[in-house]
Amino acid sequence: MKHAFRKIRLVAHLAYGMWVVATRFSRVTAQQRSELNRAWSLRFLQLAGMRLVVHNDGARLDEGALVVSNHVSWIDIYVINAWRPTRFVSKAEVRKWPVIGWFAEQLDTVFLQREKRSDAKRIVHELADHLIAGDVICVFPEGTTTDGRELLPFHANLFQAAVSAARPVQPLCLYYEDARGNQSTAPSYIGEMSLGESLDTLLRGTPLTAHVVVCDPLAPGAERRVLAAQAQAAVEGALDRLRPVGARARQQAVLGQTEQEADAAHAGDTPAANGPLAQ
Repeated sequence: MKHAFRKIRLVAHLAYGMWVVATRFSRVTAQQRSELNRAWSLRFLQLAGMRLVVHNDGARLDEGALVVSNHVSWIDIYVINAWRPTRFVSKAEVRKWPVIGWFAEQLDTVFLQREKRSDAKRIVHELADHLIAGDVICVFPEGTTTDGRELLPFHANLFQAAVSAARPVQPLCLYYEDARGNQSTAPSYIGEMSLGESLDTLLRGTPLTAHVVVCDPLAPGAERRVLAAQAQAAVEGALDRLRPVGARARQQAVLGQTEQEADAAHAGDTPAANGPLAQ
């Protein structure tokens, strides 16, 4: 019963969002649209049982940047918009999805027909124009969603937009954490899973924390394959830092080294009353 009630609240919030977009977006400034988008997205995450944690937000670029992120789920878009509303590049099929496709179209999503190689060239030119105009564009260079545990190779094609526009690339890492502090695959939207099945799995996995790691930007100048490799390395590094196993291993290594150094330097000493062993 609780599960059904939460789905009803989410559907109601989607309906409210459609009303806001349909009735208010044409009458407010771009900044106000961005604020409405962010507030709506934050509330959506809250209703879905998810809180947002942003890391290294001081590195964020707010204009003329190509944001590239790993891709786990349809909810990635709302997580990113809750952090900072952004124009997205999406596969053309999304335009046909109920509600979400309409939202995507109204929020100026750039749709890519992946089966047409010629369409990629068109998109690159269009994205370069947006970047030169100062827009922030987000792409998912893996080309598909994963369960979030491993990265697929970053395709370099759309990085050409940043090269052509001489604009920086900002890697972004998304990581979903369950209530026990472990990586969660509940938000993943992969294989033949339907949108409804994905939502059910997500809600059953809550409460969740969505981590957004803002990686340091990559300066313009490198060619697209180099940028793709550098961006992938940055996202992989952020994932490694967030994973509990990697974090614990590094902490144990640091603690072990510290203890060895302390034993060698202070053999036979008695800890001070306010030292690390005092309780």
